[in-house]
Amino acid sequence: MFSRNLLIFTGVALFIAINLVLITSSTRNVLPTSGLERMTITFVSPIQKTVTGFIRFTRDIWQTYFMAVLAVEENAALRQKLGKTIEIQTHNNELVLENTRLRKFVNFTGQVPDTYVAARIIARDPSPWFKTVMIDKGADDNLVKGSPVLVSEGIVGQIIKVADDFSRVLLITDRNSAVDALVQNTRVRGIVKGNNQDNCSFVYALRKDEVKEGEMIVSSGLDQVFPKGLKIGRILNVTKVHSQLFQDITIETSVDFDKIEEVLVLINGQKE
Repeated sequence: MFSRNLLIFTGVALFIAINLVLITSSTRNVLPTSGLERMTITFVSPIQKTVTGFIRFTRDIWQTYFMAVLAVEENAALRQKLGKTIEIQTHNNELVLENTRLRKFVNFTGQVPDTYVAARIIARDPSPWFKTVMIDKGADDNLVKGSPVLVSEGIVGQIIKVADDFSRVLLITDRNSAVDALVQNTRVRGIVKGNNQDNCSFVYALRKDEVKEGEMIVSSGLDQVFPKGLKIGRILNVTKVHSQLFQDITIETSVDFDKIEEVLVLINGQKE
């Protein structure tokens, strides 16, 4: 074992010494001319080339590795910054949309000399048998049972239950809802009833009355709940059956109930 280690050590030392001699000769601009020097170069050059190539290869691998590590770290940092930027942009977009909705409320309330309370929808009834929502205002905000609930696009519904800080609103699309209404152009009267679907029915319009598709239905004010002239929806289709006294009329509500987030509750409405 000792002789083997000694042999390896001697070989390595000899290789290093030969390389030093060659390097020294090169720095002195002395070209080898003797046969021994030529033999030495012939023997050492391939080994030296291999060692140099291995060193370069190892150096390139380490450089590539460190560059990859730096790239991964930089990518993670950029992803984090991008995530924060997207979060801020999303928040700003929400503020812009909310500001737009509130501006509509301000413009709407400025046209009617009544008192309104703005509220947010915080829950929706998941049951298919009821169309109600919960809002974050209640008796502490002077809300009472029967108060009409509106948005700038039209009628939403009315309050049916009141707690201190919360209220439940019955939407006009609920089958238990009824709003006294009329056709805006012809003044034909009827009742807007919900059917637990996205659309409502305009019932009790006599078959002899002239009602056309596309006409606007508004509140009449005669139910002593909703002020007169508030939008409810447009007529989708009209069916007249000779054996029936009343027409079958379906209306599309002005309010998209799947998208509303804030509402106005009328506190001191003028009942007509």
